[in-house]
Amino acid sequence: MATYATVGELLTYPVKGCAPVPLTEAELTPAGLPYDRSFMVVGEDGTYRSQRRDPELALIRPEVGDRGSQLTLRRAGFEPVRIPVDLTSARTPVDLFGVPYQGIDQGPDAARWLTGVLGAPSRLVRVPPEHDRVEQGVHPGTSGYADSCALHILSRATFDDLNARYTAAGKPTLPMSRFRPNIVVDGWEAPHQEDHARRLLVGDAELGFAKVAIRCAVTLVDQETGTKAGPEPLRMLAAYRRVPEGGVAFGALYSVLRTGKLAVGDACAVVAGTSPGGAGPGL
Repeated sequence: MATYATVGELLTYPVKGCAPVPLTEAELTPAGLPYDRSFMVVGEDGTYRSQRRDPELALIRPEVGDRGSQLTLRRAGFEPVRIPVDLTSARTPVDLFGVPYQGIDQGPDAARWLTGVLGAPSRLVRVPPEHDRVEQGVHPGTSGYADSCALHILSRATFDDLNARYTAAGKPTLPMSRFRPNIVVDGWEAPHQEDHARRLLVGDAELGFAKVAIRCAVTLVDQETGTKAGPEPLRMLAAYRRVPEGGVAFGALYSVLRTGKLAVGDACAVVAGTSPGGAGPGL
């Protein structure tokens, strides 16, 4: 398998389900890129909101400023809201995929703004400093309010292979944004190498493969319009990327084994991996 590539893009998503913030360099934390899924929009009962049911979350563009002490939320047609980030108030229960966690409510201004933008009662919570979630996998690791592990890695070769299938079928291609990766890897010639690497050295950091990324209905959302535009890519992926445990895999999830600085253009070297000729994705 290929052992050398480079970081093509770095993307962090401060608010779960909302638009990404592109980075040129970052100091990787145990929970991934800075502020990635550190905030989450919830309903009145504390249950998470995501693009699965609220696709218009994609139109909200967050900015984290003053070294994490301020969050600004923007959406076209609405005045932006600037929120001083609260890390000390009482914890409140939140629900993520039926699993109970804690959050710190970010106050009435954020709640009013999100309720107006989404048209449903909503509040914003922040991961508490003591958050100790651990996601299992080949290499277990922590993360904020991400669906699963700290980092979603997708190679350009994997993405280009999918779009080549659309072109061959006479269908429109899709943008990379549908898949919401954290790290886009350039340079691997064959697709799906991210499924088979087990340890990666990226900049000063080391990453460990956890599991393949099982894709959900969020991939059906047009990230520019905030509307569902399915059935692609799930229909195409079902033709060649089904996994034995159910669903379709595209990209891979990694844990942070060693923190450190990484940047666009850094080498991405495979230091341990498995054969890409196994029985299925990631095997």
